[in-house]
Amino acid sequence: RRPTRPRRGLPLRAVAPNAITALALCSGLSGVQFAVKARMMENDLILLRGPELAALSDRVATHWQLAVAFVLIAGLLDGIDGRIARLLHGESRFGAELDSLADAISFGVSPALILYLWSLSSLPRFGWMAALMLAVFAALRLARFNANIDADDQPHKSAGFLTGVPAPAGAGLALLPMFLWFWTEEPVLRSPYLVAPWAVLAALLMVSSVATWSWSSMRLRRNIRFEAIALVVIVAAAAVTAPWHTVSAISTAYLLALPFSIASYARVKRLRASGTPTSAAPSVPPSA
Repeated sequence: RRPTRPRRGLPLRAVAPNAITALALCSGLSGVQFAVKARMMENDLILLRGPELAALSDRVATHWQLAVAFVLIAGLLDGIDGRIARLLHGESRFGAELDSLADAISFGVSPALILYLWSLSSLPRFGWMAALMLAVFAALRLARFNANIDADDQPHKSAGFLTGVPAPAGAGLALLPMFLWFWTEEPVLRSPYLVAPWAVLAALLMVSSVATWSWSSMRLRRNIRFEAIALVVIVAAAAVTAPWHTVSAISTAYLLALPFSIASYARVKRLRASGTPTSAAPSVPPSA
């Protein structure tokens, strides 16, 4: 009998989820490109007058929206690559490391640079410091996640919760002033004195020990499944007709839900301490 050779490299079924992760990385970096173009065109606005000024202003607004849209696309791709890997049984350590690297860039570096070019560059020193905190804290959160991925003692995970705000959600919270600015055009939303502390808050939430709901661990009650499907249809229709209004509402709802997730985990912790059996996955309505 011929000795069997050890298999080398990645199995073919692992290529598809890793390719989606790479696309998410490309999408996040493409957002930075559009932000750079938007900032360069804004510098040319002072040289134009009349119809040319209006046309270039519209192009600038479109480029800012595309910069943020590519970060959101990266978030959508990040949400499906893991599920596809589990569906194809293509999980690998390489894919996990690539996913963390892509998340650090797409939801840390890219939003930080976009916010810096959009607003924070007007605030000397402290603006760049806020951008650095957003990028570095996203990387620190992912490093903490990788370090604890094989740990046996993870109270939040065993109860169906996450530790801190996940990187995609943190990027969405950091970009909330831009979401609001796109449809309100309120100048105060672009003020670095508002954007800088908001970016710092989003960065701190990512590295915090706050218990947040894990959407993959949630289980819907049987009597509200029809309402959940109707809610998904309504959100999808709203995202098509008024995308920036929709993402603003989703980000705000997620922020308002944080106190409820903290209270829910505290309740689970109390029940465990008293010896009462609890379910690992919290059953909550889809609006929570």
